[in-house]
Amino acid sequence: MSTRKRRLYFILPDVPTTRQVVDELLLARVEERHIHALGMEDADLEDLPEADFLQRSDIVHGTELGLVVGGLTGAGAGLLVAWLYASGIAAGGGLILGIALVGALIGAWASGMVAASIPNTRLQSFQGQLEEGHILLMVDIPEDRLEEVRGLVQKHHPEAEDHGPDPTTPAFP
Repeated sequence: MSTRKRRLYFILPDVPTTRQVVDELLLARVEERHIHALGMEDADLEDLPEADFLQRSDIVHGTELGLVVGGLTGAGAGLLVAWLYASGIAAGGGLILGIALVGALIGAWASGMVAASIPNTRLQSFQGQLEEGHILLMVDIPEDRLEEVRGLVQKHHPEAEDHGPDPTTPAFP
């Protein structure tokens, strides 16, 4: 059984239909912690497993971006310090690495703080349908069960719009 998970996206017309799909997924042994429902902020999702902060915000993407940009900026600053103080790159290797790590941490923290208040950019394509009252259901599933779960939903709920797996990012466990 594959341990790598992918996120499937389904747009469902309403809460009762979403509840039925969630129940069928639970019967198919998909754990509730891997099912995330999202509607508009004022939508009453009743007892559905709601998307949490990590799914709703852009914090993961922002933190990743800040980590890379901060690390590169820190490495550049470390190179500059090593060059200015003429200690040379070889002697300043630890200094360069240290400043790069500090830059990466500061970049990840600052970017993550900003991104925490931004809606998840990966979900922008669903915004129109959410505004119409539809429900987005995200299901984190092992890769070897993708077709099984997609088939299960489509067989019992042809009204569900299958948007397939996330093409770029594996789901978090």
